Amino acid sequence: MSRTTQHNEGQLKSKRGKNFAIVIPVYNHHQKVREVIQSAFALNLPIFVIDDGSSDLTHEKIKDIPGIHIVRHKENLGKGAAIMTGFAEAAGNADWAITIDADGQHDPGDAAKLMKAAIKAPEAIIVGMRMGMDGEHVHWTSRFGRQFSNFWVWSSGGPKLSDSQSGFRIYPLPKSIHLGVASRRFEFEVEILVKANRHGIPVIEVPVKVNYDPAGERISHFRPWRDFFRNSSTFSRLIFERILINPFLKKRD
Repeated sequence: MSRTTQHNEGQLKSKRGKNFAIVIPVYNHHQKVREVIQSAFALNLPIFVIDDGSSDLTHEKIKDIPGIHIVRHKENLGKGAAIMTGFAEAAGNADWAITIDADGQHDPGDAAKLMKAAIKAPEAIIVGMRMGMDGEHVHWTSRFGRQFSNFWVWSSGGPKLSDSQSGFRIYPLPKSIHLGVASRRFEFEVEILVKANRHGIPVIEVPVKVNYDPAGERISHFRPWRDFFRNSSTFSRLIFERILINPFLKKRD
């Protein structure tokens, strides 16, 4: 894992005197990542970009951007692994990590709404609930995947949500690092919601915009069948834990 640090002196503080940092996990998103980073500068926060072993032009596109902190995984470890690396990097500077996907679907300006919610509920995970998912450019697999995920997050002992797959979130640090999340790929983002709920950490949704470009203009690494089976395996494990392991541990305690 290699690091490139290009310091950004700007740092936005909440009313409680605590700090936010931005974490952008990226894997082969050279078309959009520079634009996303430049939009995020408007927030005047430290920006940590975690390049998860990209094999395209991602690093070439971002290596000369001043004011960001770049960490590169030598190989692709998964989105969850990149987020955890981002948490570890940001925890020394911030009390909350704002995660923003690198594919351009989020408007970093909407982070202000999430930050207001985090200030009011500092122990909570704040999820950007994407509005407009019924748009013509949103593939049916995205809508189905969200509904599938919402149901199984709740069935696994997590919160009842409208958008459990949104990657636009605010996580409290360092608490989110120590929830025992096993998944290190896309499933990380659903498992951490379940683990948070089990640890009594609230999960709050805040409406945000979403931008789904026409086919071919947005790069997504979501693969319906592969990710369906991965999610199914994760949810099966979480349900097993809920039914068998957790009651046993409570009785033993």
